[in-house]
Amino acid sequence: MSVYVECHGQGADLVLVHGWGMNGAVWEPLVAQLSCHFRLHIVDLPGFGDSAALPLNASLDEWASAVLNVVPEHAAWLGWSLGGLVATQAALQAPNRVSHLLTLASSPCFVAREQWPGIKPHVLASFAEQLAQDSQLVIKRFLALQAMGSEHAKADVRQLRTSLATKPQPQAQALVGGLNLLAEVDLRAHLFNLTMPCLRLYGHLDALVPYQAIPLIEALMAPNNRQHCIAQRASHAPFISHPQLIAAEVSAFLRSV
Repeated sequence: MSVYVECHGQGADLVLVHGWGMNGAVWEPLVAQLSCHFRLHIVDLPGFGDSAALPLNASLDEWASAVLNVVPEHAAWLGWSLGGLVATQAALQAPNRVSHLLTLASSPCFVAREQWPGIKPHVLASFAEQLAQDSQLVIKRFLALQAMGSEHAKADVRQLRTSLATKPQPQAQALVGGLNLLAEVDLRAHLFNLTMPCLRLYGHLDALVPYQAIPLIEALMAPNNRQHCIAQRASHAPFISHPQLIAAEVSAFLRSV
């Protein structure tokens, strides 16, 4: 099984891991700003973009291992949304391989549970039911949900669609498998075991990782964790709506620790 990686720039290694339904092209707004300081390794997750898919029932551990197999032995990782789960799992299973862990609009547990804000279970269930009938419609709905609340919502969705269209469409088993991970994975009990410097970035108006979850997530992290919430009408894709702010936060963090 091969995972596609595209490299840009020079400097310290930084692995970029995209979210559900997308591919590595989604990082285009950040490439120009980060590639002058870092060697970017832009991954297409299994079954997305130019990467072959994993089996339908593949675990998060297998998704993380597939990426670990194709990126540098020691690098910082930046994961968006589902990519944040993959990056976190990679840091947990191979801490010597991940020098810094950065997550963007991501949660250790995406689904709402008792006293835990997140995506309502019925929302993910409806996406799963509709995938078999019209996967493109599901992706379209998911993109709209990601931009909800952004001051540039329509432009954000256009940018996401443009990125998606530059590569092959996601494979059906990858869409189902990734959605299963969002619905089932719960890494909350493991966050305190992260030993590397960590930065968690959020959008204040994120509909998928609610603002109310931020202090709950931070309470689970070790003392070396940092967090920053982009409050300027940023939603689930703040690197699309506010690329300069995100690039500045990433660069400052990686240079300071």
